[in-house]
Amino acid sequence: MLLTVGAFVVVIGVLIFVHEAGHFLVAKATGVQVLRFSLGFGKPLVRVRRGETEYWISALPLGGYVKMAGLEDEGMVGSIEGGHAETPVDPARAFDRRPLLVRIAVILAGVTMNMLFAVFAYAGLFGTLGEARLATTQVDSVWTDSLPSSARALATLRRGDQIVAVNQDSVTSWEDLLERLATAPLPLRLRVAGRTDALVLALPRGDVQARAAVLRSVEPFVPPVLDTVQPGLPGARGGLARGDRVLRVGSDTIVSWAQFTRRVRASAHRRLTVVVARGDSIVTLVVTPERRPVPDPRTGEVAMSGYLGIGPVQPVVRTRFGVAGAVGAGLRRALRDAGQVAGTVRGLVTGQVSLKEVGGPIMIGRISGQAARRGVPDLLAFMALLSVNLAVLNLLPIPILDGGQLVFLIAEGLRRRPLSLRLRLVLTQIGFALIVSVMAIVVGREFLGLFGR
Repeated sequence: MLLTVGAFVVVIGVLIFVHEAGHFLVAKATGVQVLRFSLGFGKPLVRVRRGETEYWISALPLGGYVKMAGLEDEGMVGSIEGGHAETPVDPARAFDRRPLLVRIAVILAGVTMNMLFAVFAYAGLFGTLGEARLATTQVDSVWTDSLPSSARALATLRRGDQIVAVNQDSVTSWEDLLERLATAPLPLRLRVAGRTDALVLALPRGDVQARAAVLRSVEPFVPPVLDTVQPGLPGARGGLARGDRVLRVGSDTIVSWAQFTRRVRASAHRRLTVVVARGDSIVTLVVTPERRPVPDPRTGEVAMSGYLGIGPVQPVVRTRFGVAGAVGAGLRRALRDAGQVAGTVRGLVTGQVSLKEVGGPIMIGRISGQAARRGVPDLLAFMALLSVNLAVLNLLPIPILDGGQLVFLIAEGLRRRPLSLRLRLVLTQIGFALIVSVMAIVVGREFLGLFGR
């Protein structure tokens, strides 16, 4: 319990500090008067003044803020932020007196720092421990529904076929294969073990969508053997254990992890009879996947699907990078995370993802504790992922978030004059009420879950 609480404090504290430090540093660098830098909201628990700036650690550890001269602090939002600062305001250095592009830079600095933190955290992990790559180029299945006619040769691949080269370049991991399919000169010539003739994909030059369709169409072969079984989730409750090899689901024989997970994803809230090999025994179990937002393994799109809380044994190799390569790999990982978070947000807006499935501080604390128990690398990787989440969510066009402030500034640029102070205050208070309402629902559901309701 103490480790979980400590890990949560470290994770949230560091990421809030990183975000607010972005606003703070750019504001200072561009001559904006910074009145207060606070970790948390409400009344101060610790307060120090250095020069014209107050530094606070406040009572409500649910975020932070940088109070700048010229930004409105009336109403309930100002109260949550601790009210007026003691430092006299210099009107010439007020935020709203700075050029529009400077103000946009200050607003975007927080999310930029969150993304940079994620990029360099991942880069540090990839440069020291290496990036885990799936050590197989065997194909499990090919999805032909969106393949262009110029790539129909892929449909001849069968489960277990191994692609050994793209054009003249050998591929030894699934990531190598995808990178070559994405970047190799056209036409693509795929060499398959055991075949004399290459598969030729004569994609139209410059057709990005055709390349993307090829990347989405292939899935790697991974044996249906369990490695991770998360405590308290449906897989563990149903009796699945690490090392189990899935043999059948219902009357269907299972030979690959992708085949198994497709059945699970399509079976939310439905009982599944699963037959597994466990050591020298054959065990029959009944599991009921819960319904959760789950990224599609091919597209990354998040949709409500069946979920057991299990993971497969994967043959991986670790590829270490030099400095430039590690930063590039870190950037790719952070952008991939951002795409998945954006997909979840889109699902919430369209109704494909329920607010019931959104986690709050209790879930973050639980995952922080689990990551800390596995070691510093896992905790750092989780912090990088959460930092990307904060960056994307802060860009939502909701007043009080950075995205809402950015909308105000864009409107000012288009109108050549700012929105009225009254309108900005009203919209900000509405945005604040919306955020508080969502948080109350999420946290309330988490507390009910703790007590088994």
